[in-house]
Amino acid sequence: MIIIKSDAEIEMMKIPAKLTAEILRDLEGFIKPGISTHDIDQFVEKRILEGGMIPAFKGYGGFPASACVSVNEVIVHGIPSKSKKLREGDIVSVDAGAIYQGWYSDMARTYAVGEISPEAAKLVRVTEESFFEGLKYCVAGNYLSDVSHAIQVHLESNGFGVIRDYVGHGLGREMHEQPPVPNYGRPGRGPKLKKGMVLAIEPMVSAGSYAVKVLPDEWTAVTGDGSLAAHYENTVVITDAEPLVITLL
Repeated sequence: MIIIKSDAEIEMMKIPAKLTAEILRDLEGFIKPGISTHDIDQFVEKRILEGGMIPAFKGYGGFPASACVSVNEVIVHGIPSKSKKLREGDIVSVDAGAIYQGWYSDMARTYAVGEISPEAAKLVRVTEESFFEGLKYCVAGNYLSDVSHAIQVHLESNGFGVIRDYVGHGLGREMHEQPPVPNYGRPGRGPKLKKGMVLAIEPMVSAGSYAVKVLPDEWTAVTGDGSLAAHYENTVVITDAEPLVITLL
């Protein structure tokens, strides 16, 4: 069942969304060659706790950290490690969320570590662009798959693979609510968008094939062909008019 949020509930959801957005914005100045993925996790966790909130990811399904930190060919769910150091030219995706009075936030960004290749820069840019292509269709009365289709078209027209094994989702008092939000599909399908729906829309993209392999830790998902991956996610509220992106500052 898709849970429709009231205006008052959406105001509550804006609180953890704003904090998470500020943290991921500030990571831009923190991420540099030589730091570990554990350092990134600690930065995120400290800021969430200082904000009086609970890290949404820590312990979720047994996940051991407050942020998923995914480097290069890792698509999602990278487990932070003190031994995994960032190097010049890497790209790193950080996915994080907070809980405030039972309400969840969820967002992700992919960052350049120092100077990156033109190919990596294009992947990061087009992944972000694809979210905004989908956002154009986040209007009450449209079909959910209209959003999915717009994301897919933009990514594939730029030569990238659209990850199919992982999708976006509804968000509210649970991290993963109905409906699933794929980044691919034919338009005109699935549920119709209605005012009060809250969706985590998150293109996950490969520079090569969309095939995925999960490592023995049962969390870390990597591209099957070893190509680079990027991830861009925001929390979107469907309104009577333009969509509201509560994880954009």
